[in-house]
Amino acid sequence: MSHYCQIPSIIRVSMLFRKATSDDIPAMMAIFVQSQSSLKALGVNQWQNNYPNIEVVGQDISKENAYVLMDDDQLIATSTILFNDEPTYNTIYEGEWLSRSEFVVAHRIAVDIRYRQKGIASYILMEVEKMAIQAKIPSFKIDTHKDNFPMRKTLEKNGFTYCGRIVLSDGNSRVAYEKLLI
Repeated sequence: MSHYCQIPSIIRVSMLFRKATSDDIPAMMAIFVQSQSSLKALGVNQWQNNYPNIEVVGQDISKENAYVLMDDDQLIATSTILFNDEPTYNTIYEGEWLSRSEFVVAHRIAVDIRYRQKGIASYILMEVEKMAIQAKIPSFKIDTHKDNFPMRKTLEKNGFTYCGRIVLSDGNSRVAYEKLLI
C-alpha cells in the first residue's frame, strides 16, 4: 500500500512542520481570512461567519492540536490535528467508513495565498500521515464542504476514498474521506 504522496517540488529542506504557539496566531489568522475570502469567491459556504476565529485557534494551540508549516521564518500554512477525537465521525450517512480502528484527523488546513497550488496541502497531508504511522494509527479521516472542490481534488489525488457524509455539531453536513495507512 502506498502511504505517501509525491513530495511537491516547492518543498525545501528549510521547511518545518511544527506545533503552533501563541506567537503564530496573527499569521494563522491572516491565512484563515485569506481562505475565508477564497472560499466565498468560489461560492463555497464553508468557513464563513467568522470561523475559524481567534478563539478556535487559541483553543487548538492550548490543546496542542494546532500545527504550522514554516518556510524559513515565514508561516505559510496551518492545520489542526486530532487523534481519535472527532465525535461527529461516530455516525456516517449515505456510506460507511473504511475502518472502525483508531484514526487521525486533520481539520482547518489553510495555505497562504502566495503558496497555493504548489502542493502545500498535499505536503501537510503527508506530514500527518507520517505522524499517524509513527504512532501506529492505521487510519486518516478528514471532511470538507461538498462544494470545496479544490480540497476534494487534493484528497482524492492523495489516495483518500470518499466514504459518505457526516453532520457537524452545528447541523451542517460535510463529505467524509478516509485513507488506510497501515
